[in-house]
Amino acid sequence: MAKKATKAKTKSTKKKQPFKISKQNKIILGSLLMLFSIALFFSFISFYFTWQDDQSLLSEFHDRNQEAQNLLNKFGAAVSHFALYKGFGLASLIITALLFLTGLQLFLSLTKQGLLRKWIWGLLFMIWISIALGFFAVEQPLLGGLVGFEMNDFLQDYTGKIGVFLLLLFGLIFILVRFFDFNPEVFLSYFQSKKTSLAAELEGKTAADTTIRVDLEEDQPVIVDTYTHKKDIPPLVKEETEKTLEVTAPVTEEVEEELAMKVEKVVEEKEEKDNIADKLVEDFGEFDPTLELGNYRFPNLELLDQHGATGGITINQEELEENKNRIVETLKNYKIGIAQIKATIGPTVTLYEIVPDAGVRISKIKNLEDDIALSLAALGIRIIAPIPGKGTIGIEVPNKNATIVSMRSVIASSKFQKAEMQLPIAFGKTISNETFVVDLAKMPHLLMAGATGQGKSVGLNAVLTSLLYKKHPAEVKFVLVDPKKVELTLYNKIERHFLAKLPDSEDAIITDNTKVINTLNSLCIEMDNRYELLKAAMVRNIKEYNVKFKARKLNPHDGHKFLPYIVLVIDEFADLIMTAGKEVETPIARLAQLARAIGIHLIIATQRPSVNVITGIIKANFPARIAFRVTSKIDSRTILDAQGADQLIGRGDMLFTQGNDVTRLQCAFVDTPEVEKITAYIGAQRGYPEAYELPEYVGEDSGTSIDYEISERDSMFREAAEVIVTAQQGSASLIQRKLKLGYNRAGRIVDQLEAAGIVGPFEGSKARQVLISDLAALHQLLENEKN
Repeated sequence: MAKKATKAKTKSTKKKQPFKISKQNKIILGSLLMLFSIALFFSFISFYFTWQDDQSLLSEFHDRNQEAQNLLNKFGAAVSHFALYKGFGLASLIITALLFLTGLQLFLSLTKQGLLRKWIWGLLFMIWISIALGFFAVEQPLLGGLVGFEMNDFLQDYTGKIGVFLLLLFGLIFILVRFFDFNPEVFLSYFQSKKTSLAAELEGKTAADTTIRVDLEEDQPVIVDTYTHKKDIPPLVKEETEKTLEVTAPVTEEVEEELAMKVEKVVEEKEEKDNIADKLVEDFGEFDPTLELGNYRFPNLELLDQHGATGGITINQEELEENKNRIVETLKNYKIGIAQIKATIGPTVTLYEIVPDAGVRISKIKNLEDDIALSLAALGIRIIAPIPGKGTIGIEVPNKNATIVSMRSVIASSKFQKAEMQLPIAFGKTISNETFVVDLAKMPHLLMAGATGQGKSVGLNAVLTSLLYKKHPAEVKFVLVDPKKVELTLYNKIERHFLAKLPDSEDAIITDNTKVINTLNSLCIEMDNRYELLKAAMVRNIKEYNVKFKARKLNPHDGHKFLPYIVLVIDEFADLIMTAGKEVETPIARLAQLARAIGIHLIIATQRPSVNVITGIIKANFPARIAFRVTSKIDSRTILDAQGADQLIGRGDMLFTQGNDVTRLQCAFVDTPEVEKITAYIGAQRGYPEAYELPEYVGEDSGTSIDYEISERDSMFREAAEVIVTAQQGSASLIQRKLKLGYNRAGRIVDQLEAAGIVGPFEGSKARQVLISDLAALHQLLENEKN
């Protein structure tokens, strides 16, 4: 049952795609509906002529020797009997019309706008016609059908014939007004216009046509005014002396009638959309990146163990009361009164919130941290003065019997299962025993530090396990760097599902420092390539890009593709800094500054949180940080910019900050056998042909022999040559120190200097001989090589 529940939860997290019918299926379904409606029409019409002959065959439908007179044989007779006799009678023909219209719209891929309205009104009109025929054609029950007859009989039992007639009349008016836009004013204006035209015609027969000719002087023209009026002719000539003629129109004494105005609705123009993209989505649906591994099954909860007590946190009332009394007594000894105290029990730590008396300074309580720890005889007392967002002071006291927070309880929580995040991570539980879930995509990078054996590797496993339980292989890829070579090797089994690596690389888990440098630079190339895709797609981040690609608005022929998130995990960052230095820090700084918008996120863990490892550039771009227990306040400030990590009790007890408040958590425990079961479960399923390939990066120190071409020289060859000639010492360590390069690259440059004739051959423990005496000779040699 637990497996089924887990599968149901996992499937519910997937976004449901809207149901779409492809164009081919629309044509097939549309033609089927049209032909079926035509067949129904002919069978219905034929029924009224053949129903008496076919009545006896209805009970012998399965007898193949019997033949009906209906045009569609026994099928037509049976369907017509059901629709016309037992149904709505002649009104059932409306069904055939509605089916034909629906099929036509599907066949021609027309818009479905108004189709539902036609069906609703068509069915209402069919019911009205059936009842009306049952009322007026009582002697012909086939016209109204059994429905019309029974409904008419039912209504007459309560309202009588007059009542039924009035209801039918109201129904007719309702249908005419709502569906046909019937307006009584149209009829009124029509009769009024007829009345006006009739009156004008009558007036025309009784009036006389009069022509008036006015003769002026001989040199004036003749003006003729012709009009019709049944009363006296108005005066035309005003004054003879002015030699002008004023014509006055006859005055009509009719009262101006009120004209009926019909208001026509303006139909808004339809907006043209991206027809190609919409048509592709309509025909084939949105692009589904998970389709290649469509049968992929997410890990189930049975792979995880239920560590510790299954009943939750056990409350020790005696311990609570004892701690409370000691806190109150210690503060009382320093003349600090408490107005209120409250306890919140967590899996590892209990938070005592106190409200001091008025007038007590917070700094006075803060300075008593060691005294309270002494009175409680407990390790890791931490005072929060004040608690952000509350008017209280918090005192965190470790429990005598800590409760293990299992990864299973965290993964199974509704907060994680229903998390609508891009990269959800369940770290563990807070002091209030709530599951703590954050989004790696919002962090956007995570710095994890702590002393040896305090839970960093378990924390990394918790991060990776959370993503494996929530994301499909098509949605996220991991780049795992493990200088210790033993922590992350368990994830080799999911190489073809979740891991990313360089082309022609044998192992997906990177352990060699040279490959780390190449991988980081390859991720920088991937970052630049992705930014070019975002620029071409005119979007700002990977989320918008993938949404646009799924909607088929980006053409794969133009280089566009679905972009999975890439999570870079480095288990021991200090080792890389010590061995490679700037060659590692520079690409990591680039990725940390720019890569969050294109879906590359970094998780860096180290057991040496010193300023030369966690530099200012790293800290500036890693606002989200996790501190496990450290040994000094200086290390705590280096990680969190605040104290507190030195007061933790270890074993997964950690502090999390994302640039604002510090939250104390108990990291979820996931053991090595659990990780093995999860990776084996995923690795046993069908995966991609190979791991996700990162762009190929050719290192600047990649020479294969001592015979180097000038074009293959390192970009810092000239600077290295000047350093060697100036110091007159041909050693790789000198180049390392002066130019801050790694050992491998410095060695390659020395080989290139030997091939160029600047230094001599290898002489064991001695430094190589410098063959060029000064910088002028060096510059002359390099110029001659160009020519």
